[in-house]
Amino acid sequence: MRQSDLVRVNHLGEVIEGDAIVNGAAVAIHCAVHAARPDVVAAAHAHGPYGKTLSSLPMGVEPLTQDACAFYGDHGVHETYTGVVLDPEEGKRIGAALGDYKAVILRNHGMLTVGRSVESAAWWFLTLERTAQSQLMAYAAGTPIRICHQDALLTHEQIGGEKAGWFQFQPIWQVISRSQPDIWD
Repeated sequence: MRQSDLVRVNHLGEVIEGDAIVNGAAVAIHCAVHAARPDVVAAAHAHGPYGKTLSSLPMGVEPLTQDACAFYGDHGVHETYTGVVLDPEEGKRIGAALGDYKAVILRNHGMLTVGRSVESAAWWFLTLERTAQSQLMAYAAGTPIRICHQDALLTHEQIGGEKAGWFQFQPIWQVISRSQPDIWD
């Protein structure tokens, strides 16, 4: 993906910059999330294999690993699946389920993360997908041992903040920018 591949839309989903077709579901979700959370700069959403699998189970992110603690008490669950999100009202319900959290699991759909920078939103999404993978593997292997509430809270304070998300993405950004110098065409 290059800078020239990006498109900017207004709050109604109308293209105001760029030359590409816009996904209606992306508009319904992202516009509503940004309206609900004017403090965030970026939202990341996809249907990764582990995130969508976790979203189909009656659970959220559990404090099973250190990385999972970044989402301890900091993720919501949008419980209702009603098909492809094309209705702006459904987007508003997703924004409400996100609340003040950095992530929301969209039941039977996937996951979404937000950040006050593109880097932190991307890092939280990558980490949430890997966390879902670890949680699914742990349950497949046996009965996981949960991190206790006090330690999960402490770990969240240590690694769950905006600055930590931005910082953790920096090595990935360095690899991307060095290996794909034409990204800024």
